[in-house]
Amino acid sequence: MQLFQRKPIAALLPAGEGGMRRELGWVDLVLLSIGAVIGAGIFATLGTAAAGEVKATGEVVRYGAGPALIISFLLLGVVCGLAALCYAELAAMIPQAGSAYAYSYATLGEFVAWMIGWDLILEYAVGNVAVAIAWAGYFESLISPWVHIPGWLMHGYFQAAASGDPAVHGLIETAPRLMGIPIMVNLPAFAIVMAITWLLVIGVRESARANAYMVALKLAVLALFVIVGAQHIDTANYHPFAPNGFRGIHQGAAIVFFAYIGFDAISTAAEETKDPQRNMPKGILIGLGICTLIYVIVGAVATGMLPYEQLRAADPLAHAFEVAGLTRFSWIIAAGAVVSMAAVLLVFQYGQPRIFHAMARDGLLPPWAAKLHPKYRTPHVTTILTGVFVAIGAAFADDQATYNLTNIGTLFAFFLVCIGVLVLRVREPERHRPFRVPFVWPVALGGAGACLFVMKGLPIDAWKAFGIWLVIGLVLYFTYGYTHSVLRRGSAPPIAPLD
Repeated sequence: MQLFQRKPIAALLPAGEGGMRRELGWVDLVLLSIGAVIGAGIFATLGTAAAGEVKATGEVVRYGAGPALIISFLLLGVVCGLAALCYAELAAMIPQAGSAYAYSYATLGEFVAWMIGWDLILEYAVGNVAVAIAWAGYFESLISPWVHIPGWLMHGYFQAAASGDPAVHGLIETAPRLMGIPIMVNLPAFAIVMAITWLLVIGVRESARANAYMVALKLAVLALFVIVGAQHIDTANYHPFAPNGFRGIHQGAAIVFFAYIGFDAISTAAEETKDPQRNMPKGILIGLGICTLIYVIVGAVATGMLPYEQLRAADPLAHAFEVAGLTRFSWIIAAGAVVSMAAVLLVFQYGQPRIFHAMARDGLLPPWAAKLHPKYRTPHVTTILTGVFVAIGAAFADDQATYNLTNIGTLFAFFLVCIGVLVLRVREPERHRPFRVPFVWPVALGGAGACLFVMKGLPIDAWKAFGIWLVIGLVLYFTYGYTHSVLRRGSAPPIAPLD
């Protein structure tokens, strides 16, 4: 039962002196949410969600939603909306940088908190590898008319090895070699991650300002896509509306769920938010609502411009313009994608070090992971460590292998947050809640069930890899975290475990 000792909420509240600087208002949080959510999903995976995932042999891996993609987006908006309400209640009660990790510590106990903290690495660090690789692809298409980058500097070895494109796969044979080993590095992906890491080290205000500029530009590009694209809609493309029935809608939602996970990152900004009890719920809920509306509108225009099967492309929005003969706008879409995905990288790279920081303060990670920069008051050690890990992964890894892992890890975190709200309502009903989930039982249970339902739509390989990841986390917890826990060593007063 010691594994499930819960940490008092009072002990989870951040110290007033010497901590991170409170610089963010609710508008900043909404912009961070848009920066995180409107990115790789809308510019990269939207086409696959509509058209499905098909092997080179013609075998269908997952069915697409077709024009009913907008139903997939609404389904995800409901799923994430239920989870977001639960996040908002806990974020207002526990305004700590630890996000779902901190919430689980207060509701479900240390063991569950560790597992969710370990799980969140899939959401942030591993997911950012895929986003960085997608960013590099758009960056290449943007500069290719003027600058040529050799293929062996644009594709990591494992990405080329897994590619079904003969031209990309063939780079393994033509790349320069060192001691017989082909030299293949995705240099732009590595560079953008390291640049964003530097920006995050120097301060949250600077990072938020950069994100605001990027959000303004990406919204302008999407507005251009909607205004111009709407004039080239052929309503015949909406028939059949759901070619693969609800199975296609379900699996399309599972594919594009990667697009929605960014709102979770906002909760990691709690210690740098002014009046977090009031601003965190507003930032989370308003940001998610705006992003869902954007996805529905863009999805409706994209599937109306051309038959949904033709959206199966690495750059579906730019591809839709090219097929419609609007090539003069394609470079603008590519530029918007470059900026948009850079914003996603920034927000996700912002969240991961703060999870590590919170876990280290609790003794579950080494003390150096909790250090703050003496001048910038940012968790610089874990920011740099995360940046190096993601940059190396982006330089060599295969991006497609990381999407499903990110999705399943995030859904698991959402599931536990929904359950945690109910646990606290039962265990501590009298505790002050600055924000309360309305109709908490149907909302929280509905959110938990909806997360499991979307997880069901993920392929079996994602479940196997997720299981392996959790086993590695178990080993790390029992070899370090269990014996070094501040709660277990008596530095913080425990409260009773769950019955």
